[in-house]
Amino acid sequence: MTRKRVNTRFLAGFLAACGIGALLAACESTSTSSVPLGTVGHVTGFIGDVAGDEPQAVEVARQVLSAGGTATDAAVALDFTLAVTLPSRASLASGGVCLVYDHASQKTEVLDFTPKASATGAGSGNAPLAVPGNPKAMFALHSKHGRLMWEQLLAPAERLARDGAPISKTLGRDLDLAAGLLAKDPEAVRTFGRKGGGFLHEGDTLVQADLGVLIGRLRTTGPGDLYDGMLAPAVARRFSEAGQVSGSTISADDLRDYQPDWKDPVAVAFGDDSLNFAPSPASAGPLAAEMWTMLAADNRYRDAKGSTRLHLFGEVSMRAFADRSDWVQPNGDSKLAVNDIVADARLKDLMSSYSEAEHTPSSSLTPPPTAPLENPAATSFVVVDNEGSAVTCGLTMNNLFGLGRVARGTGIVAAAAPVKGSGVSALVPMLVVDKDGALIFAAGASGGTAAPAALITVALESMVVGRPLPIAISIKRVLHTGLPDVLVYEKGLAPETINELTGRKYKLFGLESLGLVNVVWCSKGLPKDSASCHAATDPRGSGGAYGSES
Repeated sequence: MTRKRVNTRFLAGFLAACGIGALLAACESTSTSSVPLGTVGHVTGFIGDVAGDEPQAVEVARQVLSAGGTATDAAVALDFTLAVTLPSRASLASGGVCLVYDHASQKTEVLDFTPKASATGAGSGNAPLAVPGNPKAMFALHSKHGRLMWEQLLAPAERLARDGAPISKTLGRDLDLAAGLLAKDPEAVRTFGRKGGGFLHEGDTLVQADLGVLIGRLRTTGPGDLYDGMLAPAVARRFSEAGQVSGSTISADDLRDYQPDWKDPVAVAFGDDSLNFAPSPASAGPLAAEMWTMLAADNRYRDAKGSTRLHLFGEVSMRAFADRSDWVQPNGDSKLAVNDIVADARLKDLMSSYSEAEHTPSSSLTPPPTAPLENPAATSFVVVDNEGSAVTCGLTMNNLFGLGRVARGTGIVAAAAPVKGSGVSALVPMLVVDKDGALIFAAGASGGTAAPAALITVALESMVVGRPLPIAISIKRVLHTGLPDVLVYEKGLAPETINELTGRKYKLFGLESLGLVNVVWCSKGLPKDSASCHAATDPRGSGGAYGSES
């Protein structure tokens, strides 16, 4: 297991947050550790695991765990850092969904802050302005499960925004892809542009002074000012200016009325383990639960070999997406109760037409599939602490850089709300616990329609097939969404495998990658056996992971 060097600038931020009067007392530890709670190095030995799509944010979360923070503390710090280092996918205006497991109570909950348009000013554009949900959601999460001070957790993000953060490979690529969109907004050009023209590249330093000031205010006063205090009217005006591109606005009432929701997860049994997913409107949760149940039933996936396993996965994913078209509503909510979606009789009926010999034409399915509309611009992360608690989240702007507009004076990239009929299937966190309450598996995925398939592939290859995590996360993936009637595969499959799939009457289409997954797998359960825990970030991306495999 490798250990990374402590970032002294981060430590200075921690000490600054804990160095004022009563706040210092709050950071004192009753632990036997010689390093106070709230200071990097407080936890010795196994500190927990973390994985995400942006390495700087992962490092911040790692140091929070080292300082004695819970998985929630580390998730909050990671989330706010992403708003600085990956605002293309997770600005402070983004929405999302988190699965939260508290080992002390052995309870799994869902925090739903999926993006929502204004109640009155959604406009008629293709990408309505989203009401910022992230700060209020993270405050709700911290209030319920945090240990370290809120001020302490936001200090690293504030510093990175004020002093500058290196552009990562992921953000650099996103800036290249969205350059045309960003060039239309003077504030975006001022924030992300280079002197002399064009936009920042990988390795350049991104300074976001306005964002640093706002995070500093959120750090010292909490999110109340932003939502129902002195800042709310001005923030609403600035976001409405940004929303003019889509003819949409938000009001101070929208900010005041916005509330994240605590919900029960979608839970399915696997032996003595409980698999948990997010419910609708994050419709990839029930979809992933369907896929898992059909694939794991009667050891179908485990016993399939070679191209038959890929064929099985393609047929199951096609049926799950076709079935989703029957129960999902335009806003992502479900027409059916969750238990009905994953009921054995329903899934058995879906698989009744499966043939191991050949592909079933999607047009023959009932109901016939519809083309899913999902924007792949999202991100995920997972954090596990040494006590066996975990948080895994998916965040989205519903487009790279959302509306492509920076709300003047705030530094926040405005997010888009989902367009009608799209749902938010890019968000698909997953948590698995055993009958004793030990954490087995925590993961998140992004990539639009590919996200649930990528997640379930890694979960099956690790927990069911038993492959080591580096292999499970690297293995080639396939996906069939029903419409068009094409099996999409990752390039690099063996020619004989492609020939066998063609022989099963598939139309094939190759892509470089299908989805990005971040995962922590504790095969013997945490906290029972921390040595069995391994963290990994998808090699298809450029994220970071800290754990026994990093």
